[in-house]
Amino acid sequence: MLYRRTDVEGGTSFFTVNLAERKRTILVDHMDVLRTVMKKMKVVHAFRIDAMVILPDQGQAQWPLPAGEADFAARWASITADFSRRLPTDARQNQRHNAKGARGIWQWPCGNTPAGM
Repeated sequence: MLYRRTDVEGGTSFFTVNLAERKRTILVDHMDVLRTVMKKMKVVHAFRIDAMVILPDQGQAQWPLPAGEADFAARWASITADFSRRLPTDARQNQRHNAKGARGIWQWPCGNTPAGM
């Protein structure tokens, strides 16, 4: 499967991010952490959230990016990495992802895990 994305500068995109283990409830269990990270990233990476839904095992969002920018992936990578780092260290992790040097919380396209995630 080939993962494709359209990079439209200043465009609005809809995203879904999933937990690697879909039966877990990390996102709603740690909603305060997610809110803190989202507020920080909105300032650091200058973007707006038009709509966002958080379910126990996934998040969905619609973001318009600033004019001249198309890199929504860097924003999500920063959000997921910071959220993961702020979770308690005793939180159960996905061992397959840990072997790749990741915290093992997020599902990634084509089985790839970005470095540091």
